[in-house]
Amino acid sequence: MSPGQTFDRFTRQRKSLTPAFSVDAIRQLTTIFYDSAYKAKDAWDVLIESSGGDSALIEVQSWMNHISLDTIGLAGFSHNFGALGGKHASVTEVFDTFITSPRATALNKGLILLGQVFPLLAHFPTSRTKLFQKLNVAMEEISNGASGNSGFRLTKDEVIAQMKLLLVAAYETVSVSMTWALLELSRHPDVQTRLRNELLAHGTDPTYDQLTDGLPYLDAVVHEVLRIHLPILEVTRVAVEDDVIPLSQPIRTEFGKPVNSITIAKGTLGEDAKLFRPSRWLEDKDGQNGIPAKAKEIPGHRQLLTFVDGPRACLGKNFALTEFKAVLTVLVKNYVFELRDGVNSKIEIGRGVFPRPKLAGEVGCQLPLRARPYVASG
Repeated sequence: MSPGQTFDRFTRQRKSLTPAFSVDAIRQLTTIFYDSAYKAKDAWDVLIESSGGDSALIEVQSWMNHISLDTIGLAGFSHNFGALGGKHASVTEVFDTFITSPRATALNKGLILLGQVFPLLAHFPTSRTKLFQKLNVAMEEISNGASGNSGFRLTKDEVIAQMKLLLVAAYETVSVSMTWALLELSRHPDVQTRLRNELLAHGTDPTYDQLTDGLPYLDAVVHEVLRIHLPILEVTRVAVEDDVIPLSQPIRTEFGKPVNSITIAKGTLGEDAKLFRPSRWLEDKDGQNGIPAKAKEIPGHRQLLTFVDGPRACLGKNFALTEFKAVLTVLVKNYVFELRDGVNSKIEIGRGVFPRPKLAGEVGCQLPLRARPYVASG
């Protein structure tokens, strides 16, 4: 397929999907984000009560997965996967196995992803390609159920392909980011307390507009997580015309940008660029609020590159940010989080589709945190 044909197809698909991610659409979906968070809260309350103590170890990695999966199912496809209720649908099985299994090797993960581009690879007889075939069947069934109101001017194959893309993108990236957030809040009790105080002072669950603009420290925490722990480590682009970068590059040359290195560079963020410090977003720099002027030269949403930039910037940016903030609001207001082995617990990087935190010694990508219901003093 020529670059022109690829661009035309991309433009048509993006135009068809854009209304689903408008501000008005996300505003209507905010209740779904809260509903998923409260379902998790109800389940955690049962776990804590059954523990016989005042707290329980919660494997937050899997719970963030379930919140994210049910949310994209309901908000994106009007389909309830039932992950928060313990239902093991084909889609749930695929992602749980793909991400958390200690036997999930780089090779068979690669075969699954490459199989979406080179269909013959999807027929390699591995357990995970068989699971992915189940995913294809499940997505076709969901597509058939939603076909009456999708409104997409796309072919059926394109609809299913876009559904799989949205599922992987919205599920994996948001669940990873929420997991990193709970880890960082457990590592930094002072940040967790300050965030909880802001949320409690606000009172009721914030509306979409309040989540967007009305809670500055929540906004700072979320963007600091996204700055340090980008779900994507590199963005690949293809030159559509000759350029100098800085050496001559012929047309259609593919090159990568290590976006994770850019957002933690001391040259732009200062000497503490690698530290988790949300207050940096609220400080006065050169008469302006926020990060240093040098960092503001970085393109993209809030100079992060988390959602990339330009015509191929992430279409689901507002969806992801609103879900992230809504879920974090519910969980932080209601629980105090601590690392199982204290603030010096050893954390390693587990490999799913994107890098995930895991507690050293745990099987697969598991991150057990101690959750204790918050009780106001006095």
